[in-house]
Amino acid sequence: MSKFPNNFFWGGATAANQFEGGYKEGGKGLSIPDTLTLGTKDTDREYHYPIDESKYTYPSHKASDFYHHYKEDIKLLAEAGLNMYRMSIQWSRIFPNGDEDKPNPEGIAFYRNVFEELKKYNIEPLVTISHYELPLGLAEKYDGWANRKLIDLYVHYANTLFTEYKGLVRYWLTFNEINSLSMPSGGFPVGGIKSIAGGHGMTTQIEETSVQMSTRFTALHNQFIASARTVNLAHAIDPENKVGCMIAGMTSYPLTPKPEDMLAWQEKIQQGLFFCPDVQSNGEYPYYMNRFFRENGIVISKEKGDDEVLKNGTVDFVTFSYYATGCVQAKEEKKSNGAINAFGTPNPYLKKSQWGWNIDPVGLRFYLNEFYRRYKKPIMITENGLGAEDKLENGKIHDPYRIEYMRQHVEAMSEAIKDGVNLIGYMPWGIIDLTAASTGQMSKRYGIVYVDADDQGRGTFDRYRKDSFYWYQQVINSNGANLE
Repeated sequence: MSKFPNNFFWGGATAANQFEGGYKEGGKGLSIPDTLTLGTKDTDREYHYPIDESKYTYPSHKASDFYHHYKEDIKLLAEAGLNMYRMSIQWSRIFPNGDEDKPNPEGIAFYRNVFEELKKYNIEPLVTISHYELPLGLAEKYDGWANRKLIDLYVHYANTLFTEYKGLVRYWLTFNEINSLSMPSGGFPVGGIKSIAGGHGMTTQIEETSVQMSTRFTALHNQFIASARTVNLAHAIDPENKVGCMIAGMTSYPLTPKPEDMLAWQEKIQQGLFFCPDVQSNGEYPYYMNRFFRENGIVISKEKGDDEVLKNGTVDFVTFSYYATGCVQAKEEKKSNGAINAFGTPNPYLKKSQWGWNIDPVGLRFYLNEFYRRYKKPIMITENGLGAEDKLENGKIHDPYRIEYMRQHVEAMSEAIKDGVNLIGYMPWGIIDLTAASTGQMSKRYGIVYVDADDQGRGTFDRYRKDSFYWYQQVINSNGANLE
């Protein structure tokens, strides 16, 4: 295996609401994830507020307790050899209700401490400004991103981050998996209309009225405008800042060569995969959405000057998550089974993970080439990994299934680089075990570091290196040359 480029970012990724904990500490306000209860692979998480911890388990309240373990965790990341760490900031820790004029000083101090600790180990932070974490106050007072007022509130929040952490953070992502709002509410419930664009909790609703679809796409449009304005603001405050978009990689293939399946596949990848990065990278709405909007009676609430804002606020680089692929056929049965269904019909040629997701490293090479051909901008893979039930035995965790998954995907990355793709970074998801976004479970583990906690938040919270920790360490030390 040939080496990767000398300046390649070998990293890992987490999200604050799934990893941080400390939900009532340091002046933090409530966010929507703080009101979501524990679910399972077969049962949805529910919204319960006021919070009643005597009756329900709320996974975000402690999560992996990074709030109290950040020095230990960053030291582990450094030991593994990481030179980049993708993390997110909780809006509700900086502005507890989301709309205050002045930030919470304890929240500012906490993240400054984290960034300074990363700097001590020469680990570059890649910071997601909004990662499925909307302050509860913004949902209650404004109906979330359905209200255009959130644009100014978000830009104020971003301005605070750029100003406070100038010189400590250079790489930013505006919204996590922004294209989740381009799909029906039940397609990816964590990012659906009810949790971001209005209301609370999650929904498995599939059928929408034209009014509901208009609300959803208006919320998405407001995020586009907020993102574009934020790109320009970041550059103005510090020319060293680089701002990217982040896309949920719902990659798929036609199930058969039937022309009808080809057209269905084309429509799916255009609307669900490429629409958002087309806007954020090219600076305008793509032509192919016009017919979809017209035929579904979708009316997006825009203002004069929005087109110019989008054109002048394109991102510097593009990123995406990649876990699995699926297939598309012209007539698919609609099911409300969350993220699994978002990948489409299962591919009969691929093996599946414990959670039923197709394992497709070759698809990653295909996806990287398609993205680079389309946008000609640097690319990072900001999420990738295998969720599994790891077993802690005598202080050790043997996870050859994860090593094999990562090896195959790193090999695909190497091939894409040989193809000419400008891939600059790889951030495996849940680099240290965290709670799952879709279910809140800790037992669906992704990390190379094990956190001793169960789905109910019980345990020592001690950290243990998995076999995959040492494997990834040698991959990084060899700059991708040694994958054995």
